[in-house]
Amino acid sequence: MSRSAVFLDEMGVGPLWRLRQGGAAEAAEAADVAEIVEAAAAPVAAVVEAVAPPVPAAEVVAELKAVDVAAPVAIAPAPATPAAPAASDDTAWFDDAPPPPPARQLSDTDIAALDWDGLTAAVAKCARCDLCKTRKGVVMGRGDRQGDWLMLASSPSRLEEREGRALPGEQGKLLDNMLKAIAVDADRDVYITHLLKCRPLDEAGQERLPTEAESAACRPYFERELALLQPRTILTLGSMAAAGINPGEKPVRGTVRQLGKAAVVATFHPEMLLQDETGKAKARAWADLCLAKSTHGDSHGE
Repeated sequence: MSRSAVFLDEMGVGPLWRLRQGGAAEAAEAADVAEIVEAAAAPVAAVVEAVAPPVPAAEVVAELKAVDVAAPVAIAPAPATPAAPAASDDTAWFDDAPPPPPARQLSDTDIAALDWDGLTAAVAKCARCDLCKTRKGVVMGRGDRQGDWLMLASSPSRLEEREGRALPGEQGKLLDNMLKAIAVDADRDVYITHLLKCRPLDEAGQERLPTEAESAACRPYFERELALLQPRTILTLGSMAAAGINPGEKPVRGTVRQLGKAAVVATFHPEMLLQDETGKAKARAWADLCLAKSTHGDSHGE
């Protein structure tokens, strides 16, 4: 310890330390400290003369002035207060959160009480069978919800699934022309739908026939459509629709079957007719349409 420090310690006066802050503030603080040292130099020198071997006062003052009062002092930092965790986009915590409960699936009784809007909403979020895991969309029926005619296909095709519409494009145009040929207005008196609302696919992503479980799971939706529509005549489009409308009953073309109060007539799917290059299927389809028209007229007379 230097003699200056000893003398100051004996007086109970320690050196004044200031943290460097830079610029004008640092210079001002250094000047203030220098003035304090200058003011304290005279009495300190007198004390030194009394308690220590004679030391010239000028030397003491010089040593005091030589102290680097502006030098920084290493101060141990105060214990840091734990900061609140910063906001983060990390959602890893979500993986450990319990999954939300699945949407409640409607029972057959619930479906039987739906109106048109409720039925459409229920079909859109249906998970009654595994087709909900592979579908790209559902296809609800379209057309006149008070029509006397029901056009019924089996399940949606790739095009129908993509469009979200039953019988779009060339298929729909051909069906409209077929109905127009027997004086049926496709825009006013016809409703078009499927027995299944989702497209069945195999593991390779190819279309396949629906399973019995899939058909049974979707059946309540079709039955509710039927109850709301109450058609007089149903024209099944394709062999799968003809077989599926009355499970267990083998359809026979050229005959009239019954489903409740509705007459059922089977014919070809418009997609097959578009691929018919011989014209034979189209001629047979015309006979089916004439049978349906005649049956429809008879039921109207009743």
